[in-house]
Amino acid sequence: MIPITDKVVDKAVLQKAVDRYREKGIILPTFAQMQNPELVPEKIKTKLKTIGLWDLHPLNLFRLTWKNEPKAVGGLFGKPNYIELPKSLTGIDARIVIMLGKWFPTGAHKVGAAYGCLAPRIITGQFDPSFHKAVWPSTGNYCRGGAFDSYIMDVTAVAILPEEMSRERFAWLKEIGAEVIATPGCESNVKEIYDKCWEIRRTRKDCMIFNQFEEFGNSCWHYEVTGHAVEEVYRNVAVKDSQMAAYISATGSAGTIAAGDYLRKKFPHLKVVASEALQCPTLLRNGFGGHRIEGIGDKHVPWIHNVKNTNVVTAIDDEDCMRLLRLFNEKEGLDYLASNGVAQELISELDMIGISGIGNILSAIKTAKHFDMTADDIIITIATDSAEMYGSRIEELIDERGSYSMLQAAKDHEKCMLGTTSDHMKDLTYEDQKAIHNLKYFTWIEQQGKDVEDLRQLWDDRHIWPKIFSQPARWDELINEFNDRTGLLK
Repeated sequence: MIPITDKVVDKAVLQKAVDRYREKGIILPTFAQMQNPELVPEKIKTKLKTIGLWDLHPLNLFRLTWKNEPKAVGGLFGKPNYIELPKSLTGIDARIVIMLGKWFPTGAHKVGAAYGCLAPRIITGQFDPSFHKAVWPSTGNYCRGGAFDSYIMDVTAVAILPEEMSRERFAWLKEIGAEVIATPGCESNVKEIYDKCWEIRRTRKDCMIFNQFEEFGNSCWHYEVTGHAVEEVYRNVAVKDSQMAAYISATGSAGTIAAGDYLRKKFPHLKVVASEALQCPTLLRNGFGGHRIEGIGDKHVPWIHNVKNTNVVTAIDDEDCMRLLRLFNEKEGLDYLASNGVAQELISELDMIGISGIGNILSAIKTAKHFDMTADDIIITIATDSAEMYGSRIEELIDERGSYSMLQAAKDHEKCMLGTTSDHMKDLTYEDQKAIHNLKYFTWIEQQGKDVEDLRQLWDDRHIWPKIFSQPARWDELINEFNDRTGLLK
């Protein structure tokens, strides 16, 4: 049966964690506080006014929320951070709103998902911070988020990621003191990461692996925190006759797309759309390959993906994403957009969208065109990170293709965004969903040793996903008990 984490497993290990966190001054935020930071105690808010967003300070755990003030230092909380993209940019009537991971610590929302995996193990006495190391297998931002959380939760981090990921990722991980393991390949080489995890399981007893592709804490965090944030953004931008038409998420680890499970309860007719790379169309065509949309590792279906709740799959050409990365971040591209009627305020914010965010925007345009959406339809999607993470990629494009020009910018906008079509996508039937779910067998049963009865339960048991997503309420009870035992909030 699929395990539900709701009980203390080892009281002695839990006591060690309580003692260590009392000594180190570490307070754990609840999921309710990350969802609604107005619940954060005033004494913590007062201290946050002197702490930078990226500072390696334990109180930055209370900034694992979409609602941080967009300030580098001293910000508190407000509405979720987002920008709305106008028709002058997208070419469509449907309204596209993109939420910004830029204003999380580390500049990416994965820092929250990583907390959703580590904190439940600590509060249930499964993880001893004085002994265990936390292993974060990832294609980029998740291992950065895990390393950040580990540092401020007084845990040693081991980061595993493909050797072809951007230089910025490796440099930052080394600066923070994480042990870094580079595996062969690129974004699509997830199995190589899993192979390294198995080697660690066999040889290092002090390591606990938090594999985002199978950790339900990942999807629970997004269900509870991202889902509510998306709903709030919709309520903020909606007008009379608006409808929440679609939620778009790159497949990746299937954490972020779990917000769609929450949104379905609020908006029953919502389209939940999975976005992936055309160069590796795993869900769309059972395909394979390598691609350049960093942050959406693939070639398999994540264990934690509730495929029954995914309505549409889209595939985006990574070349379009790379060309638009230049359009959004080079002076000539921004000058072209201004001459084309895009407001300067928006132009100044385009660098807050990373490569996978660009892919999500293109999937939103595809979805709007396929379903004939109008100005009454609101599509919300996610920018996991910002262009700040990809400066080296822009440098590589300049070296490869030469300097940018307004003419090239016009070509890129016309072809890569305005010219987006509704090809390379599928409106999933029940049988399509079941076929995608069954693909989990080859990764998770044959390779990763899970039980085939658990695979069946994830499809057949209509109660299992609600049980999984209800865990944060119990975790909050255990977090409050943990903090009471440390005495740090008294």
